[in-house]
Amino acid sequence: MEKFVNTGEVLLEVNNIKKYYPIERGFFKKKVGEVKAVNDVSLYINKNEALGLVGESGCGKTTLGRCIMRAIEPTEGEVVLHLDDKSVDITKLDKQGLREIRRNMAIIFQNPYSSLNPRKTMLDIVSEPLILNGHPKDEIVDRVKELVSLVGLETRFLNRYPHAFSGGQRQRIGIARSLALNPKLVIADEAVSALDVSIQAQILNLLQDLKETMQPTFLFIAHDLSVIEHVSDRVGVMYVGSMVELAPTDEIYNKPKHPYTEALLSAIPRPEPGAAKNRILLPGEVANSADLPDGCNFHPRCAYCIEQCKVEVPEFKEISFGHYVACHRAEELNLRGINDTADESPIYKINI
Repeated sequence: MEKFVNTGEVLLEVNNIKKYYPIERGFFKKKVGEVKAVNDVSLYINKNEALGLVGESGCGKTTLGRCIMRAIEPTEGEVVLHLDDKSVDITKLDKQGLREIRRNMAIIFQNPYSSLNPRKTMLDIVSEPLILNGHPKDEIVDRVKELVSLVGLETRFLNRYPHAFSGGQRQRIGIARSLALNPKLVIADEAVSALDVSIQAQILNLLQDLKETMQPTFLFIAHDLSVIEHVSDRVGVMYVGSMVELAPTDEIYNKPKHPYTEALLSAIPRPEPGAAKNRILLPGEVANSADLPDGCNFHPRCAYCIEQCKVEVPEFKEISFGHYVACHRAEELNLRGINDTADESPIYKINI
């Protein structure tokens, strides 16, 4: 795929990123194959934008996020961060260069029960990035108090340990830690999936407020499309390591162009009592990332499949302004959005 065009407002470019894990067997660890966890993914995120990344478990969302942070080494590709004074390919940095550039990046982890050190107080946890980056000691406590208040916690609890906080409060501590250095890019990896629904709403509202006040650029990784809808300006959909659709949120939720996106949208629960549930139940199993089918990865489960889909890999291309999709039939299909109830493809749809 060709690189996205940098208009000058782009903060992050991900170009043709791949992450393959070798499959080894025997005493001599002979390589007999590879798992394509992330397979030639490209995307961009504009400054002060929130990009949502969705897909079912195992599709490569978290692996892609870690490749962007270079928490794991990508097999191929570029991750270019555009700062005010320079553009840096993160994949080519040495250890010292990576440490310096990571001041501009932060991550909010999925599980607030395992991401906080149980032997450190809230003050220790939130101040750690500041200490590691050489901030003056007399300013650190004031900065921690500011961050703790910003995420809705009381400063009188600074000397408490994580076990004294609820799951939602722990996640707020993690958010405060991630914002300590005023990062330009924040990756939220399933930041609310381990929390109760009522607490999820509080954390999402907090992230929305922070987006307006501190104006970081967000990459939200989640499997819950109803969560992504409310926090993202654009949404990318992944399937078995590949990006299949990328578009503005309203467009992807109301006018999807990939059959997999249509199926995901049909699974979102409707809040109206007695509303028709035309759920798309996909046949078969998710493709094996160690043994991908010929052609389109989704074709064995797709009701719109034609012969071309079985033999030719679809190009991830722009079919309208800002709307990218990897489907041979994207421009001719009229797929169902989140608010549509028409049952136009009975091969899939089963009333439940």
